[in-house]
Amino acid sequence: MRHFGHIAPEVRQRLFHREPSAFTADSPARLLAAALGATLYSPATRSRLADDIVKQAGNGVVSMVLCLEDSIDDADVVAGEENLVRQFADLAARPGIEPPLLFVRVRTPEQIPDLVRRLGPSTRLLSGFVLPKFTEERGLPFLDALADAEADSGRRLFAMPVLESPELLYRESRVDTLEGIARAVDKFRDRVLALRLGVTDFCSSYGLRRAPDMTAYDVQIVASVIADVVNMLGRADGTGFTVTGPVWEYFRVSERMFKPQLRQSPFLEVQAVELRAKLIEHAMDGLLREISLDQANGLLGKTCIHPSHVLPVHALSVVSHEEYSDAQDILRPERGGGGVLRSAYTNKMNEVKPHRAWAERTLLRAEVFGVAHEDVGFVELLAAGIPG
Repeated sequence: MRHFGHIAPEVRQRLFHREPSAFTADSPARLLAAALGATLYSPATRSRLADDIVKQAGNGVVSMVLCLEDSIDDADVVAGEENLVRQFADLAARPGIEPPLLFVRVRTPEQIPDLVRRLGPSTRLLSGFVLPKFTEERGLPFLDALADAEADSGRRLFAMPVLESPELLYRESRVDTLEGIARAVDKFRDRVLALRLGVTDFCSSYGLRRAPDMTAYDVQIVASVIADVVNMLGRADGTGFTVTGPVWEYFRVSERMFKPQLRQSPFLEVQAVELRAKLIEHAMDGLLREISLDQANGLLGKTCIHPSHVLPVHALSVVSHEEYSDAQDILRPERGGGGVLRSAYTNKMNEVKPHRAWAERTLLRAEVFGVAHEDVGFVELLAAGIPG
């Protein structure tokens, strides 16, 4: 699979200075963590789940979570598990099908080995499990169960803990909770692919819900948690993990309080005025702003609950030609001693030592999302990826 692999090769050649690289579920963990992109959630109870997975893969989705937790009723868990096993068997029986990276969001540690046993040979399609409400105390049994299931099945399985518990939100317990989470995930570092943020649960603790005009970063109590999670768990010194962006809840807006957040000029330049209107109608201007703020705050990828959110996440994850040029200059072997140099675009100074970690992350993102041509921006990437 590859990002933007669903669009025609000649279109990719027109858009990309360096096309996204192909990868598989067996690729190195560091690459997969960067490649997750827009992780699309789907209830595990859907009767045509296998068809949905194939359809979404054809539309550019590269990671999905099949949910047995909050997205389904408590009374539907058993039926959801049974449906999941049937749908995996259906997928496994289809020749030539390459599904996205598939993860199952469970409720209890016991579900992990039980589901792996019941999946049998179709476990080969499973990349891992999403672990809810993760703290050290609650999380370690999940991680132990994952390790046991991996040993029994012979299949590499990853964990994606969800950081969403009230203990993480409350000021008096936040640092202790983060330190505990850090101990737990470090113990299983080779199997923790990424940490996911459960911002909806954070808001729930205070009876809050952000409006489509607001990003997670406008809700200060949420923004403070994101900052502390990145501070302690997202460091670029080799101790950190990939932290993914929170879910965007909206896909249509009936009434606005504030002006749209998308400038007109980028759309006018490429004759995409109708695309701008469509994005605004579907609350995508708020989503695009939140994705940009995710990236500025050290997050990579995003939880998505609607297929229309996938393309904006991927389009804004593509590395610009200017970013790529800067990153390459900073990482040239002869720059190992540090120093300051003017960028090739002559619009900024690149400081070799302070910007090295940024440059390394940028080149990793370039590998999986590609590098746009010098004259290609996010509007062209959005427009090209929309199904005709």
